[in-house]
Amino acid sequence: MINEFKILKDLVKFNTIKDKENKEIINYIESYLNELGFKTEIKTKNLVMSIGKNPQIGFLGHTDTVEYIDEFKTPFDLTLKEDKLYGLGACDMKGGIAAMLDAVGKIDFKKLRSGMKLYFTYDEEIGFGGTYELVKNNQKFPNIMIFGEPTNNEALTGSKGLIEYDIKFKGIKAHSSNPEKGISANLNAVKFLYELENFYNDEIKPEKEQYYLIPYTTMNVGVINGGSAKNSVPASCSVSIDFRVINKKHIKKIEDKVDELAEKYMAEVNIIECIDPFIDDVDFFDELKTANFMTEASLISGPSKRIILGTGPVTAHEVNENISVDSYRKLVKQYEELIYMVCK
Repeated sequence: MINEFKILKDLVKFNTIKDKENKEIINYIESYLNELGFKTEIKTKNLVMSIGKNPQIGFLGHTDTVEYIDEFKTPFDLTLKEDKLYGLGACDMKGGIAAMLDAVGKIDFKKLRSGMKLYFTYDEEIGFGGTYELVKNNQKFPNIMIFGEPTNNEALTGSKGLIEYDIKFKGIKAHSSNPEKGISANLNAVKFLYELENFYNDEIKPEKEQYYLIPYTTMNVGVINGGSAKNSVPASCSVSIDFRVINKKHIKKIEDKVDELAEKYMAEVNIIECIDPFIDDVDFFDELKTANFMTEASLISGPSKRIILGTGPVTAHEVNENISVDSYRKLVKQYEELIYMVCK
């Protein structure tokens, strides 16, 4: 039975943690697609391939995975146990890539009026480097773009945005026995966060967007690091914050408030990521659903309608990552149906 999932088994064998075997996996994918008649358009650490004229649909999958811990028994050997397929990336997102390859292998391209493109990217798990490379080089994407992130076979056509900060607070070091001689960077950070949270609770959180599972913009203080000793007034403190935003207006309001408080509390602000939210109205789905996580779909703007659709259950980044056999089979059929619906 495992032979039915040969492509996924082959993909899982590649150690693509931090893109270690990036070259090997894209060579494998390129060879497979060349045999089906696809042409290579771009081959760096990214791989872009196409077939036919006037491509109307595209599929995008990232080839890298997160790291694993020792409890994962067979990270690079796809293992079938009962109705589950276990392996590093089986869910996130080599399962999605394998389903794409299986699906296009079943398509009769002579029956299609329009062509299609396939995109395979790197560095999604850390910095979205592959997708940023495509966008920077003005890659033109088809009208319908499918992203194979795990969704348990639910089609999602929107995602929250993200604004992510690293903020450094400056103080003046002094002995704790005479704190008036110094300025505490830690206290400045605490006051900053207190005012920012009050602003968030009063101005941002009350606004709702019904299409998101968590229907409001969220705020999280992820890291605080300051001071060097109990008896010293700290001269520096760093804070990392992220907001998952429901609309562009919130991004502007948050930026303005952070800048205001940074000036007040001697802080240096660095925006790590700023990504707009999106909701695309794709007319062949009855119900509009959105992702509560960030994907490469958020980085691709323009005319494309974006659909996030992948395997399940969603066990991304978990020990013994797995997907169900039924979910994988269903996803291959979903991809086939979308290709014929858009291109025939």
